[in-house]
Amino acid sequence: MSATETTLAVEYELSSRRHSPNYNGTTQQDQEVERGLSQFELSQPYSRVQDETNEPVTQELKPVDRGRDAWCTLLGAFAFDALFWGFPGCFGVFQRYYSTVPEFKDDAVRIPVVGVLATGFYYFGSPFSAMLARKFPKYQRHQIYLGWVLSITGLLTASFTSSVSGLIATQGALYGIGFVLISMPIVSMVNEWWVARKGMAFGLISASSGATGAVLPFILDALLRRYGYKVTLRACAVAMTVLTAPLLPLFKARLPASDQANLARINWDFLKQPLFWIYGSAVLVQGVGFFFPVVFLPSYASIFDISSTNGALLVSLMSIAQVLGQFAFGYLSDKNLHVGLLMTICCAFAATASFTFWGLAKSLPLLAVFSFIYGFFAFGFGTMRVAMGRAVSDDPSTVFATYAIFVFLMGVGNILVGPLSAALMAPRETVQEHFAGNKYEPMVILTGATSLFAAVIVLVWHGYKSLPKSE
Repeated sequence: MSATETTLAVEYELSSRRHSPNYNGTTQQDQEVERGLSQFELSQPYSRVQDETNEPVTQELKPVDRGRDAWCTLLGAFAFDALFWGFPGCFGVFQRYYSTVPEFKDDAVRIPVVGVLATGFYYFGSPFSAMLARKFPKYQRHQIYLGWVLSITGLLTASFTSSVSGLIATQGALYGIGFVLISMPIVSMVNEWWVARKGMAFGLISASSGATGAVLPFILDALLRRYGYKVTLRACAVAMTVLTAPLLPLFKARLPASDQANLARINWDFLKQPLFWIYGSAVLVQGVGFFFPVVFLPSYASIFDISSTNGALLVSLMSIAQVLGQFAFGYLSDKNLHVGLLMTICCAFAATASFTFWGLAKSLPLLAVFSFIYGFFAFGFGTMRVAMGRAVSDDPSTVFATYAIFVFLMGVGNILVGPLSAALMAPRETVQEHFAGNKYEPMVILTGATSLFAAVIVLVWHGYKSLPKSE
């Protein structure tokens, strides 16, 4: 049976059942058929659209998991994520510099809020951006263009401000709103083009910010020290415009808008699945401590008289490890390895590295070891969002929905970085001989404990499910 015939047969079965005189509403069997149709539509080579006379016409679709358009969309997504996500990912370099600028120094406690908002809007706004992308599929590219303009405008306007409040509104909020508008339409397009190799595709996108993070900290540190923040921000705005504008035409949806509308109907039954809440809890807990090394590692290094250049080196090393870890775990998730096992490995290694190589480090070599291990495994955990969604349900619309929800849950940790860091560090003095320099001790313990607890949540659940059931 051809793809078109299969689709017609499934739809005929649904139509016949619903027009039966005994039909009493959507049944569980209907939902199962719809889920099968949704999965099938995503990968089929044909789509049925209407011509000018409203007659159905078969339209050939481009293949999934291969071909020029699939790779162009993926590589465009990689480049956009590398630049627009890589920039706030290097905020630790800005934070260290801003704390030395006279006009920002007196309000230094609020400087981390800038970085938190730049990334926090992505995490908290993802479900809403995803809803827009799915509700109005015809305007996905318009949504990308709007976000592109807002993000670049955020950097440009930040270069004209001379207060922390101004940075919060521009480099933080405006940039973050623009980035979240960009991200979800691109995720939706990649989700259509990549089916069997979805884990690899999303692992590559997740690793993209690490690719720029390997070199961007050095560039930003050199620019800030030589030219100051105003020139640096303007240079970044111009560079992002020049580098990303030619990539905008690469983003194309695979399915016609009518088929996208069909796939936009999400079956929310996954909310009844205990596994969704277990994985969601692990994501939430891990996210509470995840961001501290990303934001504070250069500042931590400075208390042991490590130069700003070497502090940027630590961020760069973590980014290199991120690329390797996220691509590796994305690839492994396509190989039918148990997602619970992969999640546990990521969290266990991240916790161990935090308690040992970070907390005990008082020199550059040990911090470098921590940067690599943490970057590989802690960031690798984030790549599991697609695999977690597929473990909950095979429905592609569900995978897209759970992806956005897991991003949201991780964002809770991101938004807590500011208030938690102020509470954890404010009353403590620096004592180099103590664990984590004394000043950072609560932060290091929290980072390790949250990763460890996330691993325990997953282990306990799967251990419970593997117990023999009594008759």
